[in-house]
Amino acid sequence: MTYPHINPEILRIGPLAIRWYGLFYIISFIITYLFLKKKYAERKILLTGEDYETLIFYIMLGVIFGGRIGYILFYNLTFYFKNPLEIFAVWHGGMSFHGGALGAIIAGLIFARKVKIGFYRLADPIMPFVAIGLGLGRIGNFINGELYGRVTSLPWGMIFPNSDGLPRHPSQLYEFFFEGVCLFFILRFVLKKQNHDGITFWSFIGFYGIFRFMLEFVRQPDPQLGFVIGIFTQGQILSSFMILASIIGIIFISKTNDVQSK
Repeated sequence: MTYPHINPEILRIGPLAIRWYGLFYIISFIITYLFLKKKYAERKILLTGEDYETLIFYIMLGVIFGGRIGYILFYNLTFYFKNPLEIFAVWHGGMSFHGGALGAIIAGLIFARKVKIGFYRLADPIMPFVAIGLGLGRIGNFINGELYGRVTSLPWGMIFPNSDGLPRHPSQLYEFFFEGVCLFFILRFVLKKQNHDGITFWSFIGFYGIFRFMLEFVRQPDPQLGFVIGIFTQGQILSSFMILASIIGIIFISKTNDVQSK
């Protein structure tokens, strides 16, 4: 298939460029801001207007700073150790989902403690919106021609710009479907059916880990890392911890609630 060359920049004004990737993340935060409050009201989670805006702001900071720090620590520590000023050059790219997730969780824990509402109560309704943001982000990766897949002979293989000219899996679109669309509907179903706070949160952690682990088999490993352990990539190592943590988290919640119900 022919790769649809789309200019990653929507608009450039002097040194300032508006890019599709950044726009999609802004759209995901706007969607969350507009619809999350209704979900909170349905679940009788009452926040003042100021507290609600503070929560969204905390999450944004957690995603941005966590994503950047996570990329530096998990994927390119040696480079940034030698070039410390590049840490601040975010326009050169370099964000990690796993780091962004950790940052958002830490921000959520701080906020939950501040307003004295259980973390899981606040986190569960957010998870489907996180899937929307992930899906939009993968579309941005596709437009940027980055994070493409391994070489393939399948008819939908694409030749991406700045690659070696070989047809490759459009793994960004696979991730859009599984990490965005599928994960959204799974979490929406779990949120509606769950009996205990935290099940949706840990379902997100677990299912994302599973989807990411499997899709890494067709995604090109990061060139500075390659395969970390045998045939496994850094993304798979980090996702394995997510899967394990979700299993432990769900078991703990289930046992805790079983004890309380006796």
